[in-house]
Amino acid sequence: MAAMGALFVLFRVWKPRDKFEFGHLAPATVRHSKRDLLIAWGPYMILVVLVLLWGYPPIKAKLDSFTLPLSWPGLHNLVQRMPPVVAKPSNYGAVFSFNWLSASGTACLFTSILGAIVVGLKPAQFTRVFRQTLKQLALAELTLAAVLALAYVMNYSGATGTLGLAFAATGVLFPLFSSVLGALGVFLTGSDTSANALFGTLQQVTATKLGMNPVLMAAGNSAGGVMGKMISLTSIAVAAAATTMKREDEARLFGFTLKHSIFLTFMIGLVVMFYAYVAPQLAP
Repeated sequence: MAAMGALFVLFRVWKPRDKFEFGHLAPATVRHSKRDLLIAWGPYMILVVLVLLWGYPPIKAKLDSFTLPLSWPGLHNLVQRMPPVVAKPSNYGAVFSFNWLSASGTACLFTSILGAIVVGLKPAQFTRVFRQTLKQLALAELTLAAVLALAYVMNYSGATGTLGLAFAATGVLFPLFSSVLGALGVFLTGSDTSANALFGTLQQVTATKLGMNPVLMAAGNSAGGVMGKMISLTSIAVAAAATTMKREDEARLFGFTLKHSIFLTFMIGLVVMFYAYVAPQLAP
């Protein structure tokens, strides 16, 4: 919302040099009524309201009551995690929470249905658009599933823990590499939340052993993860599918964002090192 407000103010005082033509009319000759504007904004306003409702604690708790926990056969509590990855030996649960109603995607699905009604789409039109969207996002969905599957395999096989321990062995440079570890976790999983779940405990345990602030290291993990989001395969797959990007351009997109991700990740690492060694009193 802040970014949209900033753009609104910017375009009041600055105009792009490029001109965009929509149909046979130039933008300067198009005039929209308040009703048209309200209808155009309707789906977005519905989305904002439903997402806020889905995140409202009382409503979220009610929706979560329909979640189905599924203990994965042949894996649940059959893997044991050991120190220093965790504080003490513990069985690694493998419970899939099928939150079919409380998931944010469900709110988006309801938004698409209500939005179709608001803009006046007929059922046949909505069905056709829905099929086209499924077709457009099919490869992206497959990529998402493959990346998540790889992340789970690496996690339960101990590969991610081994990577974490390798970074933990950097000693005094660990504050710098805590952000790198977070970025790596998001690159693998596509989610900062998942990266925190993967490496958060490891960050805290390692920080305690090195005499560092565990909260600061966990924060470095999370902040670095955000910088890895732009090169996450899942993010690139969704962006490519949503914009119908050519396949040969996907590698260019990854290469373009990679240098930014690496630079910003190390900048976050330097900030964490500043808090760790120069101004530890400023850290929580």
